[in-house]
Amino acid sequence: MAITTIIPTITETTPTEYKARVEMLYPFSKRVHIDISDGTLTPNTTIDETAVWWPKGWTVDIHMMVAEPSKHLDNILKLHPNLVIFHAEARDDLLPIFDKLKQNGIKVGVAIIKNVYPGSIKAILNAADYALIFSGTLGKQGGTADLLLGEKVALIQDIHQNIEIGWDGGANLDNVRQIAHIGVTAINVGSAITNAQIPAKAFEELNEEIEKEDPI
Repeated sequence: MAITTIIPTITETTPTEYKARVEMLYPFSKRVHIDISDGTLTPNTTIDETAVWWPKGWTVDIHMMVAEPSKHLDNILKLHPNLVIFHAEARDDLLPIFDKLKQNGIKVGVAIIKNVYPGSIKAILNAADYALIFSGTLGKQGGTADLLLGEKVALIQDIHQNIEIGWDGGANLDNVRQIAHIGVTAINVGSAITNAQIPAKAFEELNEEIEKEDPI
């Protein structure tokens, strides 16, 4: 079975909240997922990418919940994260944006919300390094993991066999092993870590759970 990674998420609305979350996660996190929303694809907004920063040594994925990715491209290039994830329902053509980012050494991904069928975005998936199965509420932590969406894993792999597959929405200690066993290798976790009494312990327990190979 492929190695699965637990990735804490950051979804904050102010620079002060963002700083506090970074300081919380820094002692135990190596890779994080930062949500950016401008209030177009989502009903709410977060801090924008111009307020984003991270400590040296972090691997950072940025989830851009924006309708017009092209307007954010220059800022993303300056930040130079590990990965940028856009939405298939964005107004812009994602393919030239993907090309520009990949030319600058930045991996690209596409978020697939519940009602998007992978077969309808074959060209985007073929060009992407990462596909995010989205089971949550855009722009918010928490929510419920709809494990039926795991059926999309095989559909995505039929289109692009070597793509990294992520999960976002409702992952917690009760379901994270099942999410890992369906073929997801990057599990983004929000409230199950950030709302825990001891976030570092919650992160450790989630990692221990996904390493179990016995039946669920």
